[in-house]
Amino acid sequence: MESHRIAEQAAREAYGRLLSYLTVRWRNQQDVEDAVGDAFLSALEAWPMTGIPDKPEAWLLTIARRRLIDRARRSRVSAEALPTLLAMAEDTRLLNASGAELPDERLGMMLLCAHPAIDPAMRTPLMLQTVLGLDAARIASAFVVKPSTMSQRLTRTKAKIRAERLAFEPADAEEIPARLDAVLEAVYAAYGSGWDDAAAAGAPGGRFVEEAIALGKLLLRFVPRDPEVHGLLALMLHSEARRAARRDREGNYVPLSEQDCASWDRSLIAEAERHLHAASQAGRIGRFQLMAAIQSVHAQRLRTGRTEWEAIAQLYEGLVREQPALGSIVGRAAAVAEAYGADRGLALLASIPCAEVADYQPYWALAGHLYKRMHRHDEARSAYSRAIGLSADGAVRRFLSSQSDGL
Repeated sequence: MESHRIAEQAAREAYGRLLSYLTVRWRNQQDVEDAVGDAFLSALEAWPMTGIPDKPEAWLLTIARRRLIDRARRSRVSAEALPTLLAMAEDTRLLNASGAELPDERLGMMLLCAHPAIDPAMRTPLMLQTVLGLDAARIASAFVVKPSTMSQRLTRTKAKIRAERLAFEPADAEEIPARLDAVLEAVYAAYGSGWDDAAAAGAPGGRFVEEAIALGKLLLRFVPRDPEVHGLLALMLHSEARRAARRDREGNYVPLSEQDCASWDRSLIAEAERHLHAASQAGRIGRFQLMAAIQSVHAQRLRTGRTEWEAIAQLYEGLVREQPALGSIVGRAAAVAEAYGADRGLALLASIPCAEVADYQPYWALAGHLYKRMHRHDEARSAYSRAIGLSADGAVRRFLSSQSDGL
């Protein structure tokens, strides 16, 4: 039903702001999640019949606030909580009267999710689910684990928060630097989650791309001189500049090396370069700056007509030393193969433990490409088949199939 789809979309677009706004005030994440969930259910039941209200966020906030007040009354709300309830009621009346959007407190909520008592490995996944609304399957994909495993880890983390009654107090200014890395990782993961979808018109994941860039710019207000914030923004903007070139007119996937760079967005590239330059002034290198610098070298093809693979390979070496993540190691292998030969790139791939890459699609896509270049056709077909099976994007599957068929 079209009305139901539109209602669901409107509700989801408000999810992060609602949850963050209410949790920062109510300080009980589980109660707020339940209340917002009830508000969504009410919206999906009512809006297809009554129409989407002029101010969907205000409507959802009103319902969620009522659920919180009802819960508090049933549990004999304490005197300390009463001012919060009254303030929330006043907020709702002002929002309904003015039509203004909720203040964007998602970054504040993301900083709260980096509480020292929360397992560092779960801080970013918790932000992605509770603040940005990604489901367990998308989060699991970003961390290369099974959806069931990620779902169990998130459930345990939330149970710990409830059991230990962790208070979601706003982070002090001096606490922000220690919590910043997890926030940057969450913004980047949100961008990556929507990146594949964003290239296809109308795909739902595109909103994560827009929200990630908006959050990056908002984060710059908190820490305007942090080089990694500038680096992350530069990385996302460089990638976003090439969005239109990732599909041809028929919707087929076009790899970076074959893209028509004339279709890249020069204004976004220029904005990305300004952020990368600002980051370089700090004299402190980091992961996101190196990743942005790699994209910057790719962008130079617009001016020079060629890709400096040796420079990219050197940047990947620095990136792997800075943070030897699986994506960085596979990216280094690809750059080395372009700069110094397929055999050297394949040797780097072979050095990665098999268990780590069993479900990692970029590894198998690159392996197929390098085997093909070395005329090892049986191994190329096997690797391409594995990559196709791990690809969620239909356009990418068709591209890999064409590469395999071409053998």
